[in-house]
Amino acid sequence: MSWQLIFTEQYTRKAAMFIKQHPDALNQYTKTLALMEINPHHPSLRLHNLQGRLSGLQSVSINLKYRITIEMIVTDKDIILVNVGDHHQVY
Repeated sequence: MSWQLIFTEQYTRKAAMFIKQHPDALNQYTKTLALMEINPHHPSLRLHNLQGRLSGLQSVSINLKYRITIEMIVTDKDIILVNVGDHHQVY
């Protein structure tokens, strides 16, 4: 069973801005989303729980520089995309 990515309006705006600012990351970003739908626990995504003010969210890596913060609802196999950007923008 695959996971369903949920794109909120807020996330869609952030993603559009991210791609506009970093067009070189578009291919990796697209591959990351596709892999998350198949298996968000794949080792290359480096999924991990966040702490502090972002407690309750998780992060996956697009590459060594860029991240996507997500909220995983495990019972429904839904992944709500929250934010995308470099380390400082996301955290």
